[in-house]
Amino acid sequence: MQIPGLGPVVEDTDLGWHQSEPIPVPVLGGAPCRFIVDGYVDDPSPEDFHTAIRTFLALDRSVLTAAAPSIFAYYRDVTDDILASGDDDWYVEIEGPHDVFDHIRLGNEPMVTRDSHSDRHVYVSLECECDWEPEHGLQMVFRDGRTVTKVGPYDGHLTNSARLGR
Repeated sequence: MQIPGLGPVVEDTDLGWHQSEPIPVPVLGGAPCRFIVDGYVDDPSPEDFHTAIRTFLALDRSVLTAAAPSIFAYYRDVTDDILASGDDDWYVEIEGPHDVFDHIRLGNEPMVTRDSHSDRHVYVSLECECDWEPEHGLQMVFRDGRTVTKVGPYDGHLTNSARLGR
């Protein structure tokens, strides 16, 4: 099967999704990434997936720069909890949003899926590793492949309202 923007994809019959061959992703520094596409085959509007993929592949680093203050706020929340508990084994000093990406290893398997519980948009979710939260990492979610609309620990949810059960 072919998905516009990704080319041929292979179905993972155990997990029920499709995976692309590695393709360079400019917003991730041109790193080759395998896209995971979930729910595409049975979706009534597959063109929404095409648009989100095309949009995500057209992004540049400025989208991540715009998200840096929110990511830094996540870092501060985790750090405040670490320091309050007296367990500073994973403490990392980050000056501000301008250098938060020095402590992140961007993921290489963007997942494209529709939010079936809330707003019905197609999201690209990226699981990353970060120095300040080795257990839960960092999840960045791009609504319609366009804008980072959620950052925080990787929980698999596409929106905060989904996480909260609303």
